[in-house]
Amino acid sequence: MIHTNWATNSTIKTVTCSSTDAKKFLVSNVLTVGKAYEVKNETEEFIFVIDNTGKVGGYYKEYFQ
Repeated sequence: MIHTNWATNSTIKTVTCSSTDAKKFLVSNVLTVGKAYEVKNETEEFIFVIDNTGKVGGYYKEYFQ
């Protein structure tokens, strides 16, 4: 249950959203192009950031620089 503490953990790094064009998922309502987001956790395929809703969400790395 490590994911329950991600919002309060220290930020690993900051990334900028470069695209919200998704094939399968609607991400334009929770990510803004050009906005910087705090990375709370990262895997090979996903980045977990605090999105526009104020909660931690996992997104494909292709949306970020």
